[in-house]
Amino acid sequence: MTTSTTSQSSQAAPLFDLQALVVAVRRRRRFWCAMALLGLLAGAAIAVLMPPPPTAVTKVLVAHKEDQPNDPGTLIRTDVALLQTTRVAGKALDALKSPERPEDFMGEYTATGLTNNLLQIEVTGDSDADAVARAEALADAFVADHVRRMREASNAEAKTLLDQRALLQEELAKVNKAIESQPPESDPDAPAEAESLFARRAELTSRIDDYGQRSAEARLGAPQLIAGTQIVDAPRAVRHSLPKAAVTNAGIGLVLGLVLGLALAAVGTVVRDRPVLRRAIAANLGASVVAELRRASLKSGRPWQRRRTRAARTRLTATLARAVRDAAEPVSLLELGCVRSMSAIALDLADALAEDGPVVIIDGLPGRQLADRRQKPGDPTVVSGDRAATVPNKMRRIGVGSVAPGTAWTDLRHLGTQTVLVVRAGHGSAAWLHTVARQLADLGIPVIGVVLIDPDPRDRTDGTLWDGLHTALRGRAERLPRQNGTGQLRTERQSMVAARVPDSDQEAR
Repeated sequence: MTTSTTSQSSQAAPLFDLQALVVAVRRRRRFWCAMALLGLLAGAAIAVLMPPPPTAVTKVLVAHKEDQPNDPGTLIRTDVALLQTTRVAGKALDALKSPERPEDFMGEYTATGLTNNLLQIEVTGDSDADAVARAEALADAFVADHVRRMREASNAEAKTLLDQRALLQEELAKVNKAIESQPPESDPDAPAEAESLFARRAELTSRIDDYGQRSAEARLGAPQLIAGTQIVDAPRAVRHSLPKAAVTNAGIGLVLGLVLGLALAAVGTVVRDRPVLRRAIAANLGASVVAELRRASLKSGRPWQRRRTRAARTRLTATLARAVRDAAEPVSLLELGCVRSMSAIALDLADALAEDGPVVIIDGLPGRQLADRRQKPGDPTVVSGDRAATVPNKMRRIGVGSVAPGTAWTDLRHLGTQTVLVVRAGHGSAAWLHTVARQLADLGIPVIGVVLIDPDPRDRTDGTLWDGLHTALRGRAERLPRQNGTGQLRTERQSMVAARVPDSDQEAR
């Protein structure tokens, strides 16, 4: 059994490749940039189409009897909760003579505790005047309710103290009566009993005075609390700036859209599992990346990019031309996700090989995309796959086909017994790349290299399989002198192709 370095590296690879995720998300920048732009436009549109309702604001100073310097805000939070009750809302609606339900009105105002004693109330309405009137009625209702509760609490406390004083006064009366009914001084126990009664009378008198003083203080404290609870900022309409609101909403929409776009791009990348890096594509196909070409290089591009574009296409054509000239058997180009790119590469390759003799392109693409196109002067001869048998043997043949889902695998050998895969980065899933490698191995078609279309410009990984010298272009110089016959070469090639498939695929087969 042949041990594959590719399979070993695949088994040792981490379960989560952060670099591949970052590259895949960056390649989908059009998607998340579009999401960010959509969020920006949506935020600005909401600010314009859905302006905030007319709002009025007022501030109320609330005095509490239990105020403490270290209060964490419990009292003001209680006031906020009391404001959100049907009793206060109902009194405000009664003052406004409005038929609206208190439950509905409670959803139209909010309260916020600014400090331990300062309460801010915001109320919406049909107009600025209506909002101001509602805010004033609500603030008055809350102040009246708070004052009533303070007065009731003060009266209840004073009444309790007075009741306690009355009980003590009754007991004092009994003590005084007992003192008056004391026996004559000739009685030996009289001095001790009298002393005890006089001490009790003094104690009761002191407690009665204390309760009276505390009751008076309780009554005096209520007016101070009542006077301290008041509206300190009269209700006023809040002015809304449309440009400011549009900018704010647009910024929020931009951030939310960007975050959502990045999250969807990351989740989609993980779920689809489409390799983007050179090393991942080479490992899944079991063949080295011998050349790459940006998609922009297949177009005219900007004027300052044309020289670089021509240089890239020339290098790629020269690499493939050397591979085809050195091949003892016909070579095909099979695409995955890049039909137009592969067609342009095939035409450039045919032009380069035309210097050595006549060249014919056998079109095995779905829809006869090359055979049915309009021929231009100087273009190479293109025939459809069903007419491949009519091509003379003396002509060099270049087959073009596809390994996309739905491919007729048994027809690929008619295009060429060796192949160069032209794959667009991030197009095929890892499972499908394994399927392509397995199908080509079953057909005995060695992959002498992979041309990567649209690679990531920041990809620094190596797409070379160091155990693939039997099929790689760099191994031809060592292999050609050892060829003793076509049949022997084909047998050796089929065994080596089988060894190139990852171990996991061999077990599946």
